[in-house]
Amino acid sequence: MRVPRTFVFVDISGFTNFTNENGDDAAGRLLASWRAVTRDVASETGVRIAKWLGDGCMIVAVDQRDAITFALELQKRSGAACAPLSIRVGMASGLALLFEGDDYIGTAVNMAARLCDAAGSFEVIIPSEHIENLPEGVIVTPHAPMSLRGLNEAIPVVSLTGEATNAARNDTGELWTRSPFVL
Repeated sequence: MRVPRTFVFVDISGFTNFTNENGDDAAGRLLASWRAVTRDVASETGVRIAKWLGDGCMIVAVDQRDAITFALELQKRSGAACAPLSIRVGMASGLALLFEGDDYIGTAVNMAARLCDAAGSFEVIIPSEHIENLPEGVIVTPHAPMSLRGLNEAIPVVSLTGEATNAARNDTGELWTRSPFVL
């Protein structure tokens, strides 16, 4: 079954060197701190952590706005959560094959992973042609086209910054307190 999704790959830059210089215990504390923040931001923005990838993760979102909001909020909070290191983020949207009920296969998945590998510190990048519906407050900055491993040609990408300000989500968390449920 093919489903439309936005995929976000996040990686902590410099984690291997940090581990070598500071030891496993310090690396474990940094990673635990960052994962806790990542879980909080995912919960707040309505995205799913599909899997942890050592010092990174793969996020899946049904709504691209949620994925963008997640990426920018995580970027902001990671400054403290994984200091002195930084994160890099790649994202892509498109149809993907839902594989065995809990994994995804497809070009958008691969592209998001490759973009994450190519991103700079605290950079959130997405192919320009994948932008569907930006949240208010997000700034799009042109970026040089990127040649990615496994793809035949360079792809045009943009960098996303800012802070998503619109809350165009359907919050059903408090439905029981609304009429007709409140007497």
